[in-house]
Amino acid sequence: MSESHVWDEVDAYFTAHLAPDDEALAAALRDSDAAGLPHINVAGNQGKLLQLLAQIQGARHILEIGTLGGYSTIWLGRALPADGRLVSLEYDPRHAEVALRNIARAGLDKLVEVRVGPALESLPELADENPPPFDLVFIDADKANNPHYVEWAIKLTSTGSLIVLDNVVRGGRVVDADSTAPDVTGTRTAIELIAGHPRLSGTAIQTVGMKGYDGFALARVLA
Repeated sequence: MSESHVWDEVDAYFTAHLAPDDEALAAALRDSDAAGLPHINVAGNQGKLLQLLAQIQGARHILEIGTLGGYSTIWLGRALPADGRLVSLEYDPRHAEVALRNIARAGLDKLVEVRVGPALESLPELADENPPPFDLVFIDADKANNPHYVEWAIKLTSTGSLIVLDNVVRGGRVVDADSTAPDVTGTRTAIELIAGHPRLSGTAIQTVGMKGYDGFALARVLA
């Protein structure tokens, strides 16, 4: 059995026991696939981790950068109280259309708002509204702009908030200091920003599984 096959089997085992898809989650994946969306959504056990992090935070306000088909949005939205709010930013109108259907079917359309357009345009507009600080920010969008997304996350959060930056390992390419690939340079700059920022305390974890070899960074916002 190949190593990657073992990773898939272990992920399937953990997901089946600890984070099984219900009909709304399964339908979100089916509809995303039918619409031709890229297969880059988080895995089920990763979605459950996001939900647990939001619950541990006691999150009432969540910001997601990168909606795709709304699969991770559903996991996060389910962690919110009845008067909570999740704002999700999605660049592609077609992706947003699929996500809105999936979110509504999951019964979360009253809690979740999907804003369409480049996130670096949506974020200053959101900041101008002076929203309550976001308790959790999940960043899973174009990797070249990761440093900018982290900077905006800091502006839109407060002491104790949590920032989650997905896909930071890039199959191991993150260690290549000579790389000029935008996803690598963007990720490296974001990691170095977290490391050096006086208001952040962070770490990063490597993962293997059905999404391959990757990982995520966590950063807590300090006073």
